[in-house]
Amino acid sequence: MAIRSVSLIRQLSVNQSGQSALASQLSRMAPRAHLPRILIIGAGIGGLAAAARLAHSGHRVEIFEAGASPGGKMRSLPTAAGLAEAGPTVLTLRAVFDDLFADCNARLEDRVSIVPEPLLARHFWPDGTQLDLFSDHEESAAAIRTFAGPRAESQFHAFAGRAAKLFAAFDAPMMQAGRPNPLTLARRVMAEPGLLPAIAPHRSLSGLLARNFDDPRLRQLFGRYATYVGGTPDTTPALLSLVWQAEAAGIWRVTGGLSALARAVADLAVERGATLYLDTSVKEIRITDGAVRGVVTGNDRLHAGEIVLHAGDPRALGAGHLGVAARKAVSSRGTDPRSLSAEVWAFAAKPDGPPLAHHNVFFGADPKTEFDPIRHGRPPDDPTVYVCAQDRGTNLKPPRIERFETIVNAPPGLAEQEYETCRRRTFGTLARRGLTFSPEPSRSDGALTDPQGFGCLFPGSMGALYGRAPTGLMAAFARPRATTRIKGLYLAGGGTHPGPGVPMAGLSGKHAAAAIATARSSTSMFRRRATPGGTSTGSATTVAMPSTSSDS
Repeated sequence: MAIRSVSLIRQLSVNQSGQSALASQLSRMAPRAHLPRILIIGAGIGGLAAAARLAHSGHRVEIFEAGASPGGKMRSLPTAAGLAEAGPTVLTLRAVFDDLFADCNARLEDRVSIVPEPLLARHFWPDGTQLDLFSDHEESAAAIRTFAGPRAESQFHAFAGRAAKLFAAFDAPMMQAGRPNPLTLARRVMAEPGLLPAIAPHRSLSGLLARNFDDPRLRQLFGRYATYVGGTPDTTPALLSLVWQAEAAGIWRVTGGLSALARAVADLAVERGATLYLDTSVKEIRITDGAVRGVVTGNDRLHAGEIVLHAGDPRALGAGHLGVAARKAVSSRGTDPRSLSAEVWAFAAKPDGPPLAHHNVFFGADPKTEFDPIRHGRPPDDPTVYVCAQDRGTNLKPPRIERFETIVNAPPGLAEQEYETCRRRTFGTLARRGLTFSPEPSRSDGALTDPQGFGCLFPGSMGALYGRAPTGLMAAFARPRATTRIKGLYLAGGGTHPGPGVPMAGLSGKHAAAAIATARSSTSMFRRRATPGGTSTGSATTVAMPSTSSDS
């Protein structure tokens, strides 16, 4: 199904006065009809972010999505109370999306209802203790003092300061850069000697936290941020403690969930001239004489094009899911080892138990009982369970029947688990923590997606939700960049640089669009802009639905 109407989700009035720097540049270079056709495989947020910018600049853009809706891993499932999220739920670094809409002469807040959540998450432990953390640093510090004493508060200040320093140092030269250079980063570290001990190059995140916090509950809490990038605390480098800063800088709640944000970006791309084909899989990237010639869809139709953007897990290429010729596009070093997967439930029910916030974490007794089995390819014995109460948050009064998403970490490549075992792992654990749901989801609800299910939704991924695992200090440099070994073939999505997570996948789309434009022109693609919250967006030159290729 091809979508060219601006009413993909709803009619929106858009101020299209003026042109972006790239659109003006390209309009001087050639008429639209003479620009190369760009074919995008997968309507995850990386592909959509690239599509919107490229279409706005005048390119002919076609997006092929095997699922019935755009969004990739930003997906939702029907329940008795409406659509419940079944993918990512935490939006950080909002400036990435403010920037995307601004580059297309639109405003994010005109397209989705987006609300800051001062309470980052509510945390529960088996011993009955509870801790809320906030976007306000001093409020979090006071909560930690009450929770674990003045020494813990002091240790939190030190940890948060380290994370802020690392984020500030690595944002522009790493995340905002399309092709980060290790030498540039080395010079940055040498210019600020205090960075090297902050990086703790020979320590894992768990090793850093063991030195930073006396209280094991706080080590467990901040170690959880390794899972945000698909790793475990003892294999993720200490450098990635900076993930805390991304969340501490603020989180936002999108009305309708993050899948609504994906639909808004899809709307934007279609309004700017892109064509979105839903329920349309791609089975081959046609490559001749080392260059892209187009894509072949599931109905054996060839869509000719000089440029193809694969916006899914890069491992699908190496595994041959898009044709033999595309297998050499990326190195296996960029796709292996694999990241975490998950058991995800999306359902509607009436909760009974402790008061829930929008984001809630119910910890197991010991991280070892969660992560040791995962490292050996088994589900956790005593998992941490994340619960998103979608109908709760600032100024929200939850209805009688609420929508929920729960997530339990699991290894990738896991064989199908018995349904009742999965149900007990999540809902039995929560019941022991005092939280129950009525009714619990049933087998007929289709509420569960397990690692094998994610592997089917995203072939070639092995069910890994974050692409390559962040193992080793140089893991970030191992991820594939926007360009590949094949002329005309580009990459975007959470499996490519700068990595997993909704804003990072959005940045990957910007990097891909910039790489495509730079291949045609040596001039910068996007105007440089200071973004809210201290994030600087560099210029181009510096820098779930079921789908063969969708990513978030």
